[in-house]
Amino acid sequence: MQALLDVILPVFMVIGFGYLAAWRGLMSESGVDGLMIFTQQFAIPCLLFRAIWTLDLGQNFDPLLLVSFYTGSATGFALGLLVARYVFGRDWEDAVAIGFCCLFANSLMLGIPITERAYGADKLSANYAIIAMHSPFCYGIGITAMEIARARGGSARHLPLTVLKAMFRNALVIGIMLGLAFNLANLSLPDTVTGALDMMIRTALPVALFGMGGVLYRYRPEGDLRVIGFVCAVVLLLHPAITFTLGTLFELPQDGLRSAVLTAAMAPGINAYVFANMYGRAKRVAASSVLIATALSVVTVWGWLHLLG
Repeated sequence: MQALLDVILPVFMVIGFGYLAAWRGLMSESGVDGLMIFTQQFAIPCLLFRAIWTLDLGQNFDPLLLVSFYTGSATGFALGLLVARYVFGRDWEDAVAIGFCCLFANSLMLGIPITERAYGADKLSANYAIIAMHSPFCYGIGITAMEIARARGGSARHLPLTVLKAMFRNALVIGIMLGLAFNLANLSLPDTVTGALDMMIRTALPVALFGMGGVLYRYRPEGDLRVIGFVCAVVLLLHPAITFTLGTLFELPQDGLRSAVLTAAMAPGINAYVFANMYGRAKRVAASSVLIATALSVVTVWGWLHLLG
């Protein structure tokens, strides 16, 4: 109960304040959109750049940590794709969008603040190691699968270029790649620049959580409840269960195991809806899955925190 009160509820209260502000008309849709543009296009890329730039790559990029997390992630995508196609009878493009909902955990807006509140700001190195690959991995799989589905019967020769263009238009991927370049080249920035960067970073997560609440207000749980329930089960239970099992088998360090499992236990991120909206496929499933899974994760994350100790 203490973990629920001290760790989980403060994060979800900030989301709730954003939801309440949108519901009561205290913030317009354009205002919420402005907050999300600021965080996703500017503040969070700055956060990722700074984190990857200063990350000890040799110490924190544990291959077994990444295998534990991304095996669960890829399994969720494959299961979501196949069950959507063969059990729920959706066409291939819808199935890819539903698979993406099962793939993309909310590692940034929920994973980092909950891990930080649970274990401390000095225990986030494994989170950033996972996040460094998260957008490239997930968008790489999702865009490739969607473009293959769209190109059925036609030429796929432009597929690699299409995937690369889509990925490198993503501000999160750009922030990660710049941070990696600065890290590998051992580059530095003037103190005045890092001071400004740190000011941006301090705004990233609270503003993102508040804006996320405003965005979630727009999503109404409508229809497709069996599909949505399936997505919630995959992302909140199956993905962290696979990560926990593999992490325990690989004897990951305690901090790495906790970060990996908690990140895997997060609800689908807003990017799940962004992806569905980008292709105009399974938008209602994606939107409702983000909303319902985020609400359910208050309870499921509490369970995983109890298990992890």
